[in-house]
Amino acid sequence: MAILKIEKYGFVGLREKAKEVTKISKKISTLIENMVDTMYANNGVGLAAPQVGHNLRIFVIDTTDPNDPPDPIIFVNPKIIKKSGAVNSLEGCLSFPEMYTNVRRYADVTVKATNYDGKPFVIEAKGGDLLSRCIQHEFDHLDGLLFIDRARNVIEASTLLTQCGLPNLDESKLIKEDDLEREILAKGEND
Repeated sequence: MAILKIEKYGFVGLREKAKEVTKISKKISTLIENMVDTMYANNGVGLAAPQVGHNLRIFVIDTTDPNDPPDPIIFVNPKIIKKSGAVNSLEGCLSFPEMYTNVRRYADVTVKATNYDGKPFVIEAKGGDLLSRCIQHEFDHLDGLLFIDRARNVIEASTLLTQCGLPNLDESKLIKEDDLEREILAKGEND
């Protein structure tokens, strides 16, 4: 399989809403296989199709321990059907090399999607674990949202972008999540 080019922050396609996949064709299957290979080659735990220049509602993740055998999960046309709780999440992104910042996420999510073989499935991720946070991070990519849009500290995120030589933060894209922030603070997660 091929290792695909990962688009960096500033690439216009990262801000577009991705299109539904109508059929898992040979071309789509190859894209998914290449995305999995690209994710592993870059030591990522997730990768969305827009990050590799394909405006499609597909993402792949693998949150297994690095010492365990790979176990990628393929999400085609995912929909978050339930979400609750709140958690502070220190995140990075393959489209933002060497940048990490704290963001707000739901602690629990339930997702409905189609797998590589075109079969529907539902997955629950709870407790703000890596799976829960990764699903939300990659799902955001499909709607043209980026982890910096959920930054808990906008000044810090702006400074980090500058230090990493990336474009400035687009404050018009910031997502206001007062309820999540209050819940995070109530739990004592001030990082």
